[in-house]
Amino acid sequence: MKIIVTGGAGFIGCNAVSQWMQRGHELVIIDDLSRRGTDSNLEWLRTQGKFTFARQDIRDAKAVDAIFKEHAGAKAVVHLAAQVAVTTSVVDPRSDFEINALGTFNVLEAARHHCGGAAFVYGSLPHARVAEVGGRWQLVDRPHGIGEEEPLDFHSPYGCSKGAADQYVVDYARLYGMKSVSLRQSCIYGRRQFGVEDQGWVAWFAIAAVTGRPITIYGDGKQVRDVLFVDDLWELYDACISKIDVVAGKAYNVGGGPENQLSLIEFLRDIEQRLGRSIERTSAATRPGDQPVFVADVRRLERELGWKPKTGVATGVSALLEWIQANRTLFAR
Repeated sequence: MKIIVTGGAGFIGCNAVSQWMQRGHELVIIDDLSRRGTDSNLEWLRTQGKFTFARQDIRDAKAVDAIFKEHAGAKAVVHLAAQVAVTTSVVDPRSDFEINALGTFNVLEAARHHCGGAAFVYGSLPHARVAEVGGRWQLVDRPHGIGEEEPLDFHSPYGCSKGAADQYVVDYARLYGMKSVSLRQSCIYGRRQFGVEDQGWVAWFAIAAVTGRPITIYGDGKQVRDVLFVDDLWELYDACISKIDVVAGKAYNVGGGPENQLSLIEFLRDIEQRLGRSIERTSAATRPGDQPVFVADVRRLERELGWKPKTGVATGVSALLEWIQANRTLFAR
């Protein structure tokens, strides 16, 4: 099966591409290599198998259309190319909109015209009452996390651009009969994630701790997120493609769920214990758009696809730390 992956040299993309190549699928990667670490990920992918690579910005509609036309036989499209940082969206909302909303529209149109029968999987925020419980923020009346029925409430330009893209993906299934599904992804972490301060906080904290770089905690550090290991996310993509008729036209909240939630401070303490030393950190004011707590309710995915997170935080973080410690030269670069 031929699969097109936009953002295929990114953290999530390269892990997914590697898994599919190992299973004998034909992969087409579209990536502009603008994000730090994507060149290293692309170099690593070349050791994993053969694929077709197109260096292209998804904001260029004509160029994207030409690539999809060339690969019109593709049976699946996984759209992961995006602007990924809330803080960047606040500073430059226009670029955020053009990449996330317009870029997704360009990919949808190219897929509609040239891969109309393909499965289209889009990897992309809601409000709820919170209170401090046991030194961390918690959802007071959402013990299973935030479900898909929660009204969308974006809090930032990033949320708006991703939310707009989300609705395009869902409505293209309704209007044009495309087999498209939107996955509203929470905090994903794992190997080959070049996390930075503005995005990919689990990887960034781990990288900074291992390499001796200072860490800044924005806000009180009691912010809570549910985290999902990247291998589990790939299994969800694969399930969506194989059961696209079940999920087409829907949007799902995706994360580690209540069993895999932790606060920033809790994670730092865990890393300190693992490394056997304290980690230098400073405090700063809360950043715009930073929610005190978000945990995804993933029960609908289990009911409809039979999918649920398998990798616990302890196991996932061990794999991440092992990869960082074995690849210090990448971070030195």
